Amino acid sequence: MNQESQILIARLITHQTLKREDKLVKRALTDELFRADVDARLLACGMKFVDNVYADHVTLALIRNVESKVFGARDTWQNNNFGLARDGVALLVVLWALIILPKRERQSAHLSFEDDQNDMFGKEKAMPRAADTSVGISYKALLSDFGDKLGKKTKMDMNLGSLNRLGFIERKGDQICEGPLLDLMMDTDVLKERIINGALADIFKLNPIE
Repeated sequence: MNQESQILIARLITHQTLKREDKLVKRALTDELFRADVDARLLACGMKFVDNVYADHVTLALIRNVESKVFGARDTWQNNNFGLARDGVALLVVLWALIILPKRERQSAHLSFEDDQNDMFGKEKAMPRAADTSVGISYKALLSDFGDKLGKKTKMDMNLGSLNRLGFIERKGDQICEGPLLDLMMDTDVLKERIINGALADIFKLNPIE
């Protein structure tokens, strides 16, 4: 068990994300003793294992009480370790709201993007994977709706390139699709209302959600 825990952590550090179908990831999600060993090793390094049932991948993150010692180590607080400027972070949040929130609605309703939304037996199905429910958004539509607020075309293209390289999104022609990290970037239960009613409402003058 010790060697397999070590291998799983080393692979996550090296590759940043692993699929839930991975043999060792599956074990971490189902074997309590194995998961406890993984968590203990990570905790000793100020890190934690991150997964959620809506995402097809898992990753690692810093635990809360070491964030200030890492991100606040310099004179100014580093709000992220990806080197994203403020407009890049704003674009990331917008993409999360446009791609992840609708996907989670479909998953909670046990519907894939091909299902009839009025399927009365949808709840009896197993919750579909992200790959079967995540729908991309049009680059042209994103540029039209948010380009003026997020640095116009040149700046948006630069930020989209960064988000693609970091694994938050994937580009498929005109479509901007969910990447391995997009649904692992924040605690949705805690931050959903704050982001939609707070940050996005302020930036884009949206009406509060019900």
